[in-house]
Formats: sequence, structure tokens, C-alpha cells
Amino acid sequence: EIYEGTIEIKSVARDPGSRAKICVHSQDSSIDPVGACVGMRGSRVQTIVNELHGEKIDIIKWTEDLPTLISESLSPAEIQRVLIDQDNKRIDIILSEENLSKAIGRRGQNVRLASKLTNFEIDILTDKEDSERRQTEFKERTETLIKNLEVDETLGQLLVSEGFVSIDEIAQSNPEDISKIEAIDEETAKELINRSKETLVKEKEAVALKLKELGVEDKLINLKGMTQCMLVIIRKKNIKKLSDFADLSSDELIGGYDEIKGKKLELTVISKKLHYQEKKLMIKKCQQER
Repeated sequence: EIYEGTIEIKSVARDPGSRAKICVHSQDSSIDPVGACVGMRGSRVQTIVNELHGEKIDIIKWTEDLPTLISESLSPAEIQRVLIDQDNKRIDIILSEENLSKAIGRRGQNVRLASKLTNFEIDILTDKEDSERRQTEFKERTETLIKNLEVDETLGQLLVSEGFVSIDEIAQSNPEDISKIEAIDEETAKELINRSKETLVKEKEAVALKLKELGVEDKLINLKGMTQCMLVIIRKKNIKKLSDFADLSSDELIGGYDEIKGKKLELTVISKKLHYQEKKLMIKKCQQER
């Protein structure tokens, strides 16, 4: 069936000599791809296991439903929840304490192979750890809004609970979106947006001022597309001229942190899909201006 194309191998992840996970799919709904690969009483897969000197093989039915695919990939662990971040290719797996060791596997093998198989970075948390993490994030986000927007704790908690988890997110919102929240009128919403924008400007100006004091060119500070995060990196790497910045490779700009959807992330773990092309374009622009 594989030779004829009736069954397709979607992806493979292996620890050679130890264990493998294989994702299979069939366009023909009458064919069970897993059953066909396993064979009668395991005869087909056992032949391959023997050839690979006892390497264990997990055969998984491929599906476009990512939570189901992830859950099957982490078998025999039973998953409670799957939280997917498509932009950053990350997945949080929430499960009970008794399923933790099953999901991770011996020396982390099970989760490592599942990650390779699905091409997503997988973080595994117990339900208790997830609850503690969410409480901590809620508190930190609330405190950030209280401090920067000069609002009381009740309003700060209300904004965070309704999904407005960062200053940047509020600044980019419309008054109509915020005023949909009960107890917030349109005038208050506009004031929150204005305060958010003012805070972001002040933060960028503060970083820019420090850079100017260090002798960094205005052309570089005011370069279109330059984020606060990248200004911080420039300061750390002691880059002062536009020409110096243009000579950097994209990889040399990795460092510091950025904020996506209210979550602070190190640039080393942010998807290249979001940042690599942006850096290339900025470097290209610098080179053109030279």
C-alpha cells in the first residue's frame, strides 16, 4: 500500500535502535492505514522491528486535528488539555500527575519523539502546575496594567480577565472593543488606549535616550520597523552606527526578549517565521541606506 501510494507516510521521528514514531495516512476512507502497516497479528511491522534489531515502532494515524494528533503522539499518556500556539509552533500539554511520566517517557524519549513528529515544541505541565502558572501570569499582567495605566486593581483584573493582557494589546485596540466590557464606557476605553500609547512612547523614548547618551546614531534609533526590543539588543551589543547594524547577520540579532500576545518570550525561542524575515528586511534596508 505504501509502495503504491495508497498509504502515505506523513512524518517519522526516530531514536535509532531504540524507538520510532511514524505518522501514516490514507486518502481511501475504506483503508485503515495503521492496521495495514501493522499487519495481521503484527506480522508486517514485526518484520521491520526484526530488521532494526528490536527497535520499537509506534504507528499513529495522521489527522489534521492537531490536538488529536498530539494526544495520539504522546500515547500511552492520557491528555486533559492541549493549548496550541500556531505562530510560535509551541504546544502546552496539560495532564494529571499520574500521566506525567508516561508522557515524558524514559529519559524524555516519548515527548522528544512526539515533538519531532509533529514539528511543534511541546511543554508538559500537570494540572496543578498549569493552575499555578495561570495565577502567576494573571497577577503579573494585572500589576503591569495597574502600574503603567494608573488604574485600580479591580479594573486591571477586569481587563486581563477579558483578554487585554498587555499594554501593547490595549494600545492597538479600538474603543468599541474595550467598551464591550461591562462597567467600562467608551470614554474610559479611549482614555485607556491613550494611556497605553503614551506608555509605549515613553518606554521607547527612554531606551532611545540611553542609546543617544551612548553615542548611537539617530538614523539607527529612528529606523523604520525598529522595536523597543531591538533597541535594547543594540545597546547590549554596543552597536552605534547604521553601517555597523547593516553588517550584522540575522542570527546576531537574536537575544533579549519580546512580547507576543501578552507573553514575554526570549528571542531565542520566538519562531523564525515571525522574526527572521523581519530582521532580514531591516538589514537590507540599512544596506540600501548605506
